[in-house]
Amino acid sequence: MKNTLPLLPLTLTTALFTHVNAGWIDEDTPSTLHTTTSLVDGSTYHLVMSDEFNVPNRSFADGHDPTWTALDKSDDDYSASGGGSLHFYNSSTVTTTPDGMLTISSVIDETTWNHYDAIEKEYKTTTKHFKSGMIQSWNKFCFTGGILEVDVVLPGEPDIGGLWPAVWLLGNLGRATYEASTNNLWPWSYDKCDRKKQESQVISGCNSVNHFGLNKFQGRGATEIDLLELMGGDSGGKPLPATSPPIMLPYADMTLQVAPGIPDNRPQSGSQPVRSVSNTHSGYATSMAETWYDNLTVAGNTSLNPFFYGTYLGETKPNEPVTRNKRQAFQADAVGAMKQLVPEHFKTPHTFRVEWQPGRGGRLDWFTKSYKKVDENGTTIHVEGDGKGQDWEHSLSIPDFALDAVMGSKI
Repeated sequence: MKNTLPLLPLTLTTALFTHVNAGWIDEDTPSTLHTTTSLVDGSTYHLVMSDEFNVPNRSFADGHDPTWTALDKSDDDYSASGGGSLHFYNSSTVTTTPDGMLTISSVIDETTWNHYDAIEKEYKTTTKHFKSGMIQSWNKFCFTGGILEVDVVLPGEPDIGGLWPAVWLLGNLGRATYEASTNNLWPWSYDKCDRKKQESQVISGCNSVNHFGLNKFQGRGATEIDLLELMGGDSGGKPLPATSPPIMLPYADMTLQVAPGIPDNRPQSGSQPVRSVSNTHSGYATSMAETWYDNLTVAGNTSLNPFFYGTYLGETKPNEPVTRNKRQAFQADAVGAMKQLVPEHFKTPHTFRVEWQPGRGGRLDWFTKSYKKVDENGTTIHVEGDGKGQDWEHSLSIPDFALDAVMGSKI
C-alpha cells in the first residue's frame, strides 16, 4: 500500500510573499508570479521564497538541500493515555517527480531502532510498521508575516480515513516532533509579565534572564498556524453535528493554535459559539453571549470548527516524553474552520492560501481557490467556491489579533 501527498510547483511547492525582496526565489518561477495582490487590503506583496520542485529525484535528507530537511526519526507524539503515531519518518519517502511535484509517500515497511526511553533512562529496541515523511524548513528559512500559498493534491481516497496530511507553520524556537523543544513553548504568543502564567511559559516576559541569547523580560513562544489539515472519511452522506453551514467528511481544517487561552465565555465543545443573549418572556437571561474570539467570520462552504477549541496541557503522567507540573499547566486555544472538500481535491491540484499580518492589530485570513471544469458545451462550471464564479473563497478570518511579531515561523 502506498499513498502520496503531491505538492505542485510554486506556492509551497511554494510561494511566500512579503513586502520586501530576498534571495530564496526559484530561478524557474515565472516573473509574472513575483508579485501578488493581497485579498484582504489590496496591497502588493513581493515574492521572497519559492520552490518549483521541478528537478526530479531531489534528496531532502539532512544536509542535502539548502531550504528543506526531511526527517529521519520516530514521531514521538504520544501521551500516557496511549495513542501516538504509527509511522517512522524516513527521508527516502520524500522526493520530486519529473513532472515537477514534491511527493511524500506513506508505505508499509518496518523500521527497527534503539529508542531512548527518557523516563526509564535506557535504550529499548522499538519497531514501527509504517514509513512516512515530513519536510521542514526549520533553522533554514523562517519569516514573520506575509502570504503563503500551496498547491496540493490530497492523498488516498476521500471516503477513507487514517491519513493526516498537513501543511503548517510553527514558530522557529520549537521544532516539530522534538517534544522537548516545544514543551511549554508551543503554542505561546505572549509578551506580558503575568506571574500566574510565568511557570507555564518557558520563555516568559517576567524572566530577568532568558538564556541562549534571548532578550530578558520578553515573552516568546512557538505559535502554530495550520494552512490545512485533512480529515478524511465517510460520514454516510450526513452533515456533522453543530456545523453551520453543514459540513461532511472529508474536510480540511484551517486553524490558529495559540496560548494562553482565553478563559472567559468559552464555547462548549461540540457546539457553535453563542453570539447573542437568550431571554425568557419575562426578560431573564437563559444563556450568555460567548464573546470568545468575537468577530470571527467564515464564508462559502466553511464552518467554524465546533469540535476543537483548544488543548488543556495539564500535569503530565508517568511515561510521557516530557514533564509538566501542576503550576506549569495551561489552556491553549484553537480557532479554526472546516472547509468542505470534494473528490476533486484528491485528483487535481488546489490552491490554499493564508495571509498573515503580524503585530498589534494584525489578522489572519485563509483562502481557497475554487475548482473549475468545462462541460461538453464549453461552459465553465465552478464545482466549489461561492457559486458566483469567484476564483478565491475567503474561508476564515481572525481580525484584530496580535500574534507575536517576533515569532519567526518556518514551514
